[in-house]
Amino acid sequence: MEEFLAEVSSVVWGPFLLIPLLLGTGLYLTVRLGGVQFLKLVPALRLALFQRKDEGADGDISHYQALTTALAATVGVGNIAGVATAIYWGGPGALFWMWVTALVGMASKYSEAFLAVRFRTKDAKGDISGGPQYYLAKAIPNRFGLVLSIAFAVFAVLASFGIGNMTQSNTVAVSLESSFGVPAWAVGVVVTLCAGAVLLGGIKWIGKVTAAFVPFMIIVYVLGALAVLLLNVTDVPAALGMIFTDAFTGTAATGGFLGSVFIIALQYGVARGIFSNESGLGSAAIAAAAAQTRHPVRQALVAMTQTFIDTIIVVTMTGLVIVTTGTWKSGVEGAEMTADAFTRGLPGDWGHYVVTVSVVFFAFSTMLGWAYYGERCVERLVGVRGVLPYRLVFTVVIFVGATTELSLVWTFSDVMNGLMALPNLIGLVLCAGLIARETKQYLAADPDLLNQPLEPTLHGTDVLRRGRRDTVN
Repeated sequence: MEEFLAEVSSVVWGPFLLIPLLLGTGLYLTVRLGGVQFLKLVPALRLALFQRKDEGADGDISHYQALTTALAATVGVGNIAGVATAIYWGGPGALFWMWVTALVGMASKYSEAFLAVRFRTKDAKGDISGGPQYYLAKAIPNRFGLVLSIAFAVFAVLASFGIGNMTQSNTVAVSLESSFGVPAWAVGVVVTLCAGAVLLGGIKWIGKVTAAFVPFMIIVYVLGALAVLLLNVTDVPAALGMIFTDAFTGTAATGGFLGSVFIIALQYGVARGIFSNESGLGSAAIAAAAAQTRHPVRQALVAMTQTFIDTIIVVTMTGLVIVTTGTWKSGVEGAEMTADAFTRGLPGDWGHYVVTVSVVFFAFSTMLGWAYYGERCVERLVGVRGVLPYRLVFTVVIFVGATTELSLVWTFSDVMNGLMALPNLIGLVLCAGLIARETKQYLAADPDLLNQPLEPTLHGTDVLRRGRRDTVN
């Protein structure tokens, strides 16, 4: 099974399928949207971090809580172990391709969040539901759109148990056992109970919890990384130069032919970049749909800042620490490489504790965010009756992941991530005209995001009355 999944992963994440589709879609949307991720980044950050919500708007959680929920799901093991793995196999140049993936991916993240709010609906209990599992069917009003939406929902549910559950809890257990000697079963019990207590409260509890500790965990980790870089400041320019040059020459830590061409750096940079920031994956759009917002453009701009924070800030810190300290040549990979880099870069022998504590917070928050993604897709497939059983099974699987060897699950997660992205990216390309037109209309009236929108947010059923021309072109 592991060999089979490895073959599938090599095709899905190979140079002829998902990588050109991800980069191509991001570039296409960047052009169609006029570079909105660059021109509106500052007001988007202000709206997300300072204004935080649209008073009186429909939705279950605030702008800010939707952002932190999405950040909770994305700022995880990928920011620590994923970056190290990309550099181990693809060399320092892989970090350059993670940056490129993020910059064009911000347009993809904007677009999927826009569609999620534009076509969101309410479930039988009155909770907001939205994301690719809905907008692919509503914005592409034919059988093809329905097939894409169902495919996304199925792959997302499966992925939630991999990328969003077992890989996270396993990394927490391994890190705590390595640093503090805590048995894996004890870690599994504690994490399972804590996660279960939050998940049973639904998105409102998840939003409150992530809003409280996600900013704290990011700040602590970034400050630790900045301390390493300041103590090794003379090595930073050479590290940056190596990242840019190796992006096109390819020099992997493993040496030999594997890292001798830049396609390896490109492949691992893009794959691990998506694993980290999830741009184009469609998952973060599910959280965006729950936001209290008066217009899809406003929440879409907030959503795209998630990719900026995740990759341009957090991933960059990890990558620079690894390259600056020379740890990328140490022969270890994953979270162990990052922990070793912090230990080398900071005085004494305590640097790895910064990474261990960060892994715990990052992974726990990822489990909360992905549990919400999974339950919304279960609701799409079988209705609200499936939500509680899903939450219970998800909680139990956390313990399984913490106490089991998971080499197969990592490969499975890569495959499911890729299969999730395919229907979503196809939908984004088909809906680019709608996204670009309504973005231009809104920003012409409110360029600084200071005023109330021209009209309340439309749900999918309202939009579809205008006909196929308005929804697709």
